[in-house]
Order: sequence, then C-alpha cells, then structure tokens
Amino acid sequence: MPKERVQKKSRVHQQVAQGPRQSQGISFRTEIGQHILKNPAIVTNMVEKAALRPTDVVLEVGPGTGNMTIKLLEKVKKVVTCEVDPRMVAEIHKRVQGTPEAAKLQMMVGDVLKTDLPFFDVCVANLPYQISSPFVFKLLLHRPFFRCAVLMFQREFAQRLVAQPGDKLYCRLSVNTQLLARVDHLIKVGKNNFRPPPKVESSVVRIEPRNPPPPINFKEWDGLVRICFSRKNKTIGASFRFSKVLEVLEKNYRVSCSVKNIPVPSDFNVKEKVTQLLQDGNFEQRRARSMSIDDFIELLNLFNEAGFHFM
Repeated sequence: MPKERVQKKSRVHQQVAQGPRQSQGISFRTEIGQHILKNPAIVTNMVEKAALRPTDVVLEVGPGTGNMTIKLLEKVKKVVTCEVDPRMVAEIHKRVQGTPEAAKLQMMVGDVLKTDLPFFDVCVANLPYQISSPFVFKLLLHRPFFRCAVLMFQREFAQRLVAQPGDKLYCRLSVNTQLLARVDHLIKVGKNNFRPPPKVESSVVRIEPRNPPPPINFKEWDGLVRICFSRKNKTIGASFRFSKVLEVLEKNYRVSCSVKNIPVPSDFNVKEKVTQLLQDGNFEQRRARSMSIDDFIELLNLFNEAGFHFM
C-alpha cells in the first residue's frame, strides 16, 4: 500500500495555530497597546537617560513583562508600576519572586488614567500609545512635582511635543506641554525593537516640569489656545469671528462684569470689542502656527485685562 502523505505545517500555519501575537506563552493584546520593548540596549539607554539616584521612587506605566522594571529595581529605592493587565502583573511577580528586589516593587493594577498617582521622583515608561496625550497632562498637573519623565511615544506624537513655532507639526499639544515643561527628544526607536512590532516608529522623550510653574490658570490658557489652533492656518482675527466663540466670550464677559459690579453698556457689541482688542495688540493678522508661548501669554493677558475669560 502507498504510504499516506502527512501534510507538513508551514511556519505560517504554525503561527496561525499559536495566534499571531504570542511569545513565551503570553498572548499580547495590541488593542490596548501591548508592544513589549525587547531590545535590552534601548531599555538600558532609557534608564540611563533618567539619571536615577539610589534614593529615588520611580513610577513605571505599562511595564509589560518587566524588562524595564528589572533594570529599574537594580538602580533605585522603590519602583511603583501601574498595569491594566493582570497577566502581566503575574509575570513580573514571577520574575522578582525570591529576589532582594521583590521588596522594592509595588504593583498597582488598573487604568492609570483613572488611578490617583502615588508620590514619585521619576517616571520611566514605554506607554500604550493611545493614552499618550491624556497621560502627559495628568503627569504635568500632578503634585507634588516630580523631577523628570523619560517616556516612549509614537514618533509623530513625540515630534509634536518638541515642535517649535513655524514647524509643520507645531500645535496645541506643543504649546500646552512646553508651557508646563521643558521637553527634549532623546532617541529614535525602530518598530522592530518591540514584540509584536507596532505599525509606527517610536521616539523617547525627556519631560522636565517647570518648577515653579508659570502663574497661569491652565484651564483658561487651554481655552484660549484651543480657539487659536482650531484653524491654525487662519489668522487669529478669523478664529475669533466664529459665532460660537463670540457667544462664550460674551457670556463670560457679562459674568465677570457682574462679579465686579461693572455695568455692561446697552449697546455692547462683543464682535466689535474683540476685533478692536486684537487690532490694538497687533494680533488680528497673526497665525497660531507661528506664535510663541510668550505671544500666547501676551494675548491671554490682553483679553483678561479687558474682562474676557476662557473658562
């Protein structure tokens, strides 16, 4: 009898059988941003860029399987991790169990955006990219102040953080971040340094909060910057001619006058008032894309002194 032919499984078939995102028995959930940094040289580089001290408490967000965590534990007094996936928490516990480092590790399980951040000196993290923007501002508004953060971001997001007036990627994110912190681009990281590889290139950024912070109400600042960058290629004058913007400004103006017992003239025209204000300050023909932080501070002061607020 002829021998029965046994169909050989190709490497592709084996990968399908195992699942496309499995490695060392762990299936990574890319939908929540699980891309594990596997290159030890980059892990070491990030830890070195943080300039850690033996007395430091370090916050790590999204530690994954613990490649960064282990390096951090060797350098500092304590590491606090925040991880949303209980499987990764168990994996890290397994790696440190029975070692002197185990006593220096505190693990928080949950969504970092919904968690009260503990005290820490430095933050070092390979972040899930979908939480980049909200986490940066949660970090920068955290008190007491931390010394610095060394964070992995999607390349374009990192470029927006460090963009300067006139740059193509200069935006509201650039202005808001640089108001509150000094931001430096450190290293570029290719997608093949992760397991599984993400679809985008990455970069490491160092963020150092300004301490003390500028004496500005951040919510009001963001309200102004949001209007200016709503159409960043339009003039500031054009951005302040939208009816919805003028309605909010007039409402806030009347509330401010009421609090200060200042009568509002019966013929008050908010559009004319705002236009005159921008002309007097030489802002009407300027564009947000080319304005510096000092320019935005001057514009905010101009509005506030005239009784206009953005909260």
